Amino acid sequence: METQHDETRADAAFEFEGAALHWVDLPGRFGPRLQRLPLVLRLLLENVVRNMAGAEREAAVAALFDWLPAGTSEAEIAFQPGRVLMHDTTSTPALVDIAAMRDALAEAGVDPAVLNPGLRVDVSVDHSLAVEAYARADAPALNLAHEIRRNQERYRFLRWASKALAGVHINPPGTGIMHTINLEQLATVVTTEQRADGRWIVPDMMIGTDSHTPMVNGIGVLGWGVGGLEAQTVMFGMPTMLRIPDVTGVRLTGALQAGVLATDLALTVTQRLRAIGVAGEFVEFFGPGVASLSAGDRSVVANMAPEYGATTGYFGIDGRTLDYLRETGRAEPHVRMVEAYAQRAGLWFEPDAAPRYTRTLEIDLSRIGLHVAGPRRPQDLLPYGDTGRALAAVGFAPRTAGALPAHPVAIAAITSCTNTSDPRLLVAAGLLARKARRLGLQVPAWVKTSLAPGSPAAASYLERAGLLDDLGAVGFQIVGYGCTTCIGNPGPLTEPIRTAQLAGASKAVAILSGNRNFPGRVHPDLELSFIMSPPLVIAFGLAGDAARDLSTEPVQTLADGRAVHLQDLWPTREEIDVHVSLAAAPADYRQAFQVASRNPLWHALQAPDGPLFPWDPASTALRRPPFAARDEGSLLGRYAAHPLLVLGDDVTTDHISPASAIPPDSLVADFLVARGDDRHDLNVFASRRGNWEVMLRAAFHSKTLRNLLAPGLPVAHTLHVPSGQVQPIWDVAQRYRAAGDAVVLVAGERYGTGSSRDWAAKGQRLLGIRAVLALSFERIHRSNLIGMGILPLRLAAGMGPEVLRLQPGDRIAVDADAVGIAPRAPVAVRVLRADGRVEPVAAVAAVETQLEVELLRQGGVIPAILQQTIAAHA
Repeated sequence: METQHDETRADAAFEFEGAALHWVDLPGRFGPRLQRLPLVLRLLLENVVRNMAGAEREAAVAALFDWLPAGTSEAEIAFQPGRVLMHDTTSTPALVDIAAMRDALAEAGVDPAVLNPGLRVDVSVDHSLAVEAYARADAPALNLAHEIRRNQERYRFLRWASKALAGVHINPPGTGIMHTINLEQLATVVTTEQRADGRWIVPDMMIGTDSHTPMVNGIGVLGWGVGGLEAQTVMFGMPTMLRIPDVTGVRLTGALQAGVLATDLALTVTQRLRAIGVAGEFVEFFGPGVASLSAGDRSVVANMAPEYGATTGYFGIDGRTLDYLRETGRAEPHVRMVEAYAQRAGLWFEPDAAPRYTRTLEIDLSRIGLHVAGPRRPQDLLPYGDTGRALAAVGFAPRTAGALPAHPVAIAAITSCTNTSDPRLLVAAGLLARKARRLGLQVPAWVKTSLAPGSPAAASYLERAGLLDDLGAVGFQIVGYGCTTCIGNPGPLTEPIRTAQLAGASKAVAILSGNRNFPGRVHPDLELSFIMSPPLVIAFGLAGDAARDLSTEPVQTLADGRAVHLQDLWPTREEIDVHVSLAAAPADYRQAFQVASRNPLWHALQAPDGPLFPWDPASTALRRPPFAARDEGSLLGRYAAHPLLVLGDDVTTDHISPASAIPPDSLVADFLVARGDDRHDLNVFASRRGNWEVMLRAAFHSKTLRNLLAPGLPVAHTLHVPSGQVQPIWDVAQRYRAAGDAVVLVAGERYGTGSSRDWAAKGQRLLGIRAVLALSFERIHRSNLIGMGILPLRLAAGMGPEVLRLQPGDRIAVDADAVGIAPRAPVAVRVLRADGRVEPVAAVAAVETQLEVELLRQGGVIPAILQQTIAAHA
């Protein structure tokens, strides 16, 4: 048959500049039919052939080619990445789990040191930098000192992990954002690896515990975001099992107009793909328009894959990829190796190629204009002049007159790997700042400004281009190198904004070059945000009014009455080209990274030694979690459960487990203060992910979350139905547990959208939630739920919370026996009404692979790892 694969075939050596390397010769093995597969499936094919053997490999290869006729498949394959990427606030809980698992192994009589990752793990400390100091030259040093002081206990733990666990490497604070580091330092595109039979040349393929890991797809590296729990399975020898994905091909034609930037393209792609729905799919870009985009442009688009709902946003390897490798200082022999391998392995991008895709979408680059997205979701695309219309729809009515606009700009932040990793975007911002400076424009006092590039090399190239001083002159000094505002670390708002909001005179808005703008994500007191390109961030910051129509109204009016419009400030394509050329110095990237890696504050931190971590029972940052145990048990079974919470659509992981500042007047703050912490220096929720007691209390701590079971409840409270009492969610969960009552959660569409944080699932496990019933799930959160042993059940269309209309006293009967659970199988669900009526509800297990079924049967990832390790070493 056509899909037959010859197991006995030996590929001839890959000869390159005198070296003979083993490889998988895809064109030699599979001939012309290889070209019919999308590039992403060719990469999965290479991974299967290289890492599997025998009948399993035969079946996987056949399944990949059997995908072609329909462009879809139900078959599963194993994927084995070459490395794992993490950041400090996803690595901390994962490494805490590992430390606790080592304790459990020691208690079972097994040497704890046998538990080690089986592949390289790179951790970037980038998610804990807050914007305390800004608009001053010494802001980076001050903010870094604040960061180390606040997080030193957690950072000592990370240093312990890097010593105790083989293969764990930490990139210290100040080295940049993980995805920028991946692009500039870690990604090889093509690499070599030593195996038992010799040295192999292979594609660089990886996973990361952050949803924006696909940014590296922009330079031809196949990688995607997973939950920390799924990453643990890979770290300890289990492959990632995935259903062969549907692949949506986005055909690009034309070229971007002058003045239009990569951000505008990324926001357009996000809106178009969200409109058709690509959740769980791979996306691959093809067509002649791809060739017009630089690797920097492509990486911006790839970064936002989670915002458009996809697993990947892949761009193939071509000359633009090679240009990027040279521009960032990669060695010339390595660049030649990438080119030779990609071309000979059938992995080189051809603009006129048209592989088979599940479906296609076409975007004409020449028709894209300047855009923003918001004010509550990244897929809500607007022309840049329509912010006022979108804000008017919010319906804010000031309670009193104030000195500030109704929708003042509270934050103007050039932030995030998304739009600070491409030098063109920062150069464009610098040129706009230069023109504003020459006209004497200043940011209003109520606007908090910041520039936090993804790479420390940005300071060097902006200075070489002569733009660093211009940015500083209008308030956009560099504040450090980390995620800052994008991840919810903007620091305190200005006093005028706080006063205006408390008085009800204004409803302030964040303006940022990030990737997400869910209510409360940027700052707990800001529900409204717009995403836009870095130069537009500066323009809106100068305007100070988020509702201003910058397509017709002036940014500012000078003292002499002259109106300064956006077109007076916007840089031309030629100006950007000239200054990018002035800025270029490939040696900057390695040198700046090496200097930042020598961070003396980081290296001064003393870390404990030994295979077991010494837990401090008084710590409010690090506690041994109760779920890291062998005997947690499966949550599957037959039961009738109280709905602990009933929620609507678009519940994000920020709603479920916030990352932003801990409110000083919250019950979480009370808990920490009672244990000796300073109420006015509590840091952010993300910094407490090593302490399960704090994160349990943080679960569903969101002012914008509406519990349909009993609307109007205080933050993080729910109804205990048997008593009729309203209490904190964790107290209600404990009461149900003590009474032996099961609980579930019910939600609408896109449950768990947003960041890849595993604590969004861990918190639900600690609350005793046995199943989540939702109309749809975002991919990573669905995986994390399974990783914690929680069954995700997909409700039939039209059977969401608004239709079910669950009332206090209603219960949900779930028949999820461990024997009967199977991928995408129906599960019997009934609503047991308080008045005695019984209503069947159609639902299926949102389980994709047999490995996920086994994890649910074992109670999740951690019990599975422990059982496997004990069996191997007892």
